[in-house]
Amino acid sequence: MTKINLLPWREERRQELKQQFFVVLFGVLLLGAGIVYLVNMSVQGQIDYQNQRNQFIVSETKKLEAQIKEIEDLKKKRESLIERMNVIQDLQGNRPEIVKIFDELVRTVPDGVYYRELKSVNDSISITGYAESNNRVSNLMRNLDGSELFEAPNLSKVQAASKEKSVNEFDLTVKRQKPKSEEEEG
Repeated sequence: MTKINLLPWREERRQELKQQFFVVLFGVLLLGAGIVYLVNMSVQGQIDYQNQRNQFIVSETKKLEAQIKEIEDLKKKRESLIERMNVIQDLQGNRPEIVKIFDELVRTVPDGVYYRELKSVNDSISITGYAESNNRVSNLMRNLDGSELFEAPNLSKVQAASKEKSVNEFDLTVKRQKPKSEEEEG
């Protein structure tokens, strides 16, 4: 029998298999690292894309908020203008009534009574003035009560204006009557 030594061949085969194993293991690690890198790049790309979309939404939201603020400012200006227009229309509509009130105030004032100040608040007119005597103030109140435009005169104070002159200062409030409509008159 011949003596064949198989041990070195097995040893070489083990070395080759070991070497192949490490090559395959290195290849798998390299492939795994490449896959992880590609997945990471893909996820990072999606995150960047989503961040861009979020940034776009934030910028558009800021633009819309600025537009909303501008719209609110315009609404305030519009309401202010409407209020001004209503005041002007009221003044235009009340123009004849104001003339009638002043005309009636002049007609109801007796001799010896002088108006110093007139204030109109809602449907009430406050009158401050001077009278030569208390009887003249009474005549003024009777005239105002008998007027078609005024009702319920109320005297709040009468006092001597100065010691040297015999003039009395008075404060009086009177309410304006609502104008009667054509149906009430007919």
